[in-house]
Amino acid sequence: MNLLTQNKKLKNTSLINKVRVLNFSLPAYKTQNNKVVCPFAKECVKYCYAQKGNYRFPSVKKGLNKRYELSKKDEFVTIMNANILLERPTHVRIHDSGDFYSIAYLNKWIQIANDNKDVIFYAYTKSIPFFKRTKEMDSSFLLPKNLKIIFSEGSKKDNLINTSKDRHSRIFKDINTMLKEGYINASDNDLNAITDNKKVGLLLH
Repeated sequence: MNLLTQNKKLKNTSLINKVRVLNFSLPAYKTQNNKVVCPFAKECVKYCYAQKGNYRFPSVKKGLNKRYELSKKDEFVTIMNANILLERPTHVRIHDSGDFYSIAYLNKWIQIANDNKDVIFYAYTKSIPFFKRTKEMDSSFLLPKNLKIIFSEGSKKDNLINTSKDRHSRIFKDINTMLKEGYINASDNDLNAITDNKKVGLLLH
């Protein structure tokens, strides 16, 4: 099974930036066995692009569910490291569908990022509480510099987002409003999400 893939947007992003951007995906919101993959999803469940189009094909659903099952295994880190070595991406987008469904799963990606410091990893996420850990909760929690996180608005925990400090994304109906409010357009070039501008704009699908 090919663990790292590339959708149309990431192919375009790779061409624009002359890099190699691949992604790792999980089922959108729930698995075929009704396991919740996006624990903090709210309004987005109604219009999630990852529940439309090609994502609805049986073969695609099967592959996403296999990746989910693999992600729960102890050897997930070792297998991903081997796949990264084989595919040689410059960037890995974690989840063009799905999300960090547990702290244990997030910690696996932290380990993968630490093991591949020459690769930039990034992810949009609504699992904001997993990243807002206090020192009392976990004194050792520290994200690697090559793991970039974008908090996605529309979660059950939007109140935890500090929009003046946290890198975050907001969905807009038109480009003019997006730019007027100071958000960078990451709709066509995915790597705009990890620039110095922490206000990331996306056009509604």
